Amino acid sequence: MTTGLRFAEQAVEAAVADAPGSLKALRAAGSTAFQTLGFPTTRNEDWHYTSVSAIASAQYAPAIAKPESTLDPAALEPYTFGGTWPLMVFLNGRFAPALSTIETLPAGIRVFDMATAVAQAPDLLGKYVGTAAPADRDGFTALNAAFAGEGTLIHVAKEMVIEHPIHLLHVTDANGAGLMSHPRHVMVVERHAKASVVESYVSLADVPYFTNAVLEAFVEDGATLQVIRIQREARSAHHIGTVEARQGRDSHFLTFTFQTGGALSRSNVYTVLDGEGCGCTINGLYMLDGEQHADHQTRVEHVKENCFSREAYKGLIDDSAHGVFNGKVYVHPEAQKTDGKQTNHTLLLSDKAQIDTKPQLEIFADDVKCTHGATVGRIDETSLFYLKSRGVGKVLAKQLLMYAFAADVLETLDNPVIVEALEKLTVERFTGSSAH
Repeated sequence: MTTGLRFAEQAVEAAVADAPGSLKALRAAGSTAFQTLGFPTTRNEDWHYTSVSAIASAQYAPAIAKPESTLDPAALEPYTFGGTWPLMVFLNGRFAPALSTIETLPAGIRVFDMATAVAQAPDLLGKYVGTAAPADRDGFTALNAAFAGEGTLIHVAKEMVIEHPIHLLHVTDANGAGLMSHPRHVMVVERHAKASVVESYVSLADVPYFTNAVLEAFVEDGATLQVIRIQREARSAHHIGTVEARQGRDSHFLTFTFQTGGALSRSNVYTVLDGEGCGCTINGLYMLDGEQHADHQTRVEHVKENCFSREAYKGLIDDSAHGVFNGKVYVHPEAQKTDGKQTNHTLLLSDKAQIDTKPQLEIFADDVKCTHGATVGRIDETSLFYLKSRGVGKVLAKQLLMYAFAADVLETLDNPVIVEALEKLTVERFTGSSAH
């Protein structure tokens, strides 16, 4: 691990020295924080069940130090939901303008790649970047800050409504082998505006690489923002993804995490309900097999009164895979009338599959309605017997029950295009064939 840590620190120093404009302070803060924090270990409570030694011992080269790659646009067609949405493509960690289509956005909705934001919107970028996800959050957030340079700045003016989601598509092909990328996305949704963002991570080749993404969301009074994260990277890849949100009065923040890829992956979703009457909906689905390890961490912080939070994660774990879920709901003394609900349900599909699940409530207010719970089980034998008695083969019967378990949480999404796409991926995961 020491060799990899030293290599990372040297790369960080080089990145800070070459920092552009309004990112200079963020990179400097990230460098300082990383030298203090380093990579987390299992002695850290939030990382108790997840060792990152495979990342910390590797010597990944920074993507921002490499030249931009090229790719045939046709290779992206399976991942663009029909190709009708505004699209920002990042290829091997670098923004790819030739593959991106954001020219048709209406006035009042601005989408910049990070380099353009530094040049054309430095005040806006400087106001928000690094404030929801500070560099000293943890070692990985610090590392992301130290390499800040790729990503997007999305600004939705007050009362604007985006008709279609903005799609941030991160693609790695064979040329991305051995690279590490640290995208930083900043999203500002002003008063009474409404926006949706899809953040996809896909692989075109099974090569080792490391993605360490941070998304900062600012949902102002009365606004609504939905963020859907789809991670289906190569089995040789490592992925750390962090979403940090700050919410105003009567706002609504929704996230959905769909996670099936990577040898080692971690998803962090944190939000602060800092305005009266606001709420969040945080859902996810993870499907693991082989030797995969996936960790999901959430933290909902109720600061003001009359707020709600809803959280539901489901997991399907097969072979020798290992899942982790740790959800925290923290209610401040001033957050009276809080209404919170949190659940985690997991199916273990083999004797060697593992799940460590820990839903948590920390309540310091006396007028609240909060519940949490977790279940871990296997396929229901009664339902399996019923299907077999109706002439359904054992294998197909198990696949149908697994799909029904997963589809329940997928149906919480309100975009039929995304629901259909994720349902298809779910069916393919269990049957090896496309949905009809």
